Amino acid sequence: MMNLDNNSDDESVVIDKFKIDGPMKDDDMDDDNKPRYAPINVDDAEDDKSGPQGRKVAVPSHRMAPLKRDWMKIYEPIVTHLKLQIRMNTKAKCIELRTSEYTEDLTMLQKASDFLKAFMLGFEINDALALLRLDELYLESFDIYDVKMLHGDHMSRAVGRIVGKDGKTKYVIENTTRTRLVIADTKIHIMGSFNNIKIARNAVADLILGSPPGKVYAKLRTISSRISERF
Repeated sequence: MMNLDNNSDDESVVIDKFKIDGPMKDDDMDDDNKPRYAPINVDDAEDDKSGPQGRKVAVPSHRMAPLKRDWMKIYEPIVTHLKLQIRMNTKAKCIELRTSEYTEDLTMLQKASDFLKAFMLGFEINDALALLRLDELYLESFDIYDVKMLHGDHMSRAVGRIVGKDGKTKYVIENTTRTRLVIADTKIHIMGSFNNIKIARNAVADLILGSPPGKVYAKLRTISSRISERF
């Protein structure tokens, strides 16, 4: 039978092993007896980082031609407005971004990375540029298989329902929800605000599950009228 007294002694020994050398002073504790830490200074945090910060964005082979065509439209806002350095690494097939001495905010590096990723996913250059101008735009991607497992002709029909004749269904979803859609094989990429992405995603999911476009149009019209009433 276990001796409780001996067990308590063992626990005290274990606790003693994890005692902190040099206990914190009373000035370092708050009213609830919790440790108080000084806030981090952004300037000090940036000074601690060694050298410039960088990002790499891979370039798929099928986006190489559009990249060459729109290179100056990509280059100018990143260098002129975001004050970043950019170059194309043809050997590694990626775009390299780096902060410079003129970079005012490190968040610009993430903005430029999101902008390039949107372009690589297939969004038009003017749509991708909106990620640099607006703060509340996001990218979301999902696979058709995440909604329903489809194969062969069933997959083709699902993609056809999403796009519609001459792209009509896709344009209706984009204009109603104020988003942009890119359909690449079985991947669906959506760019827009958080709430609008949710509406567009639900509309696309309904089409994948087999809802007729007319029913989806009616639901989108109802949502569109509610949105217009708010504003």
